[in-house]
This record gives sequence, structure tokens and C-alpha cells, in this order.
Amino acid sequence: MKNSLEKAPARNPSPQVAWGLLTTNLGLPGVGSLLAGRKVGVPQLILSLTALILTVVFGLKFILWYFANRKEMSDPYADPFVTLKAMWLAVRWAVLGMALFALSVAWAFITSWSVLRRAKQFAPPQVSEKQPP
Repeated sequence: MKNSLEKAPARNPSPQVAWGLLTTNLGLPGVGSLLAGRKVGVPQLILSLTALILTVVFGLKFILWYFANRKEMSDPYADPFVTLKAMWLAVRWAVLGMALFALSVAWAFITSWSVLRRAKQFAPPQVSEKQPP
């Protein structure tokens, strides 16, 4: 069974398509790279989906933790460093997920930018519809 990603050559899309791929990569990193025929889109997509799962799962856990501990969080006599440490321990995995997603967006943006530059470089010259005087 052949995988379609193995044979996908790196294409030179038109500049309009390259802009569309760039915006696609900003929404879900890796998809635009795959559509452009770049194999680097696979790890980008895996990284972005992993980051999304980490953020959602541990973000929900943090929200539940916060509602369970909000009385201690708003205690004016509590040690603020102890409170911040407890909050950091509850939110750190969600923050890691957000950081990984930001990394995947940056990586996909760099790939998309190279696709856009290549598309502009190899774009056919535009023909003006105006007649010379």
C-alpha cells in the first residue's frame, strides 16, 4: 500500500495558493505544509495536535483545580509564594502545551514563508490588460 505523502513532490504553487497555505498553517500547523507537498508537515501536525491535546486536557484540569481551591487562592493571609507555587504546579502542563503550539505555529510559518517566497520567485510574469499607448 502506497502512502500518498511519500510520493508528494514539493510543488511550486501560485502566490495566491501559497498565501492560502500560509493561513492554513497558522490555523492548524502542518496542514498547509502537507498541502504544499512538504514532508516536514507531518512532524508539524503531530507537534501541533500533541500541544492542542496537552493544553485542553491540562487546562480543564487546572480549571477544576482552581474551582476546588479558589478559597485558598483568595485568602489575604496566605503566603503568596506558596499560593503561586501551588498554582504553577497545577498549570505547568497546560503552559507547556501552549508553548509547544506556539513553536509549531512558528515552524509552520517558516515553512509557509519559504513556500511563498518560492512561489513568488517562479510565478509567471503578469500580463497587463492595458494596451500600450
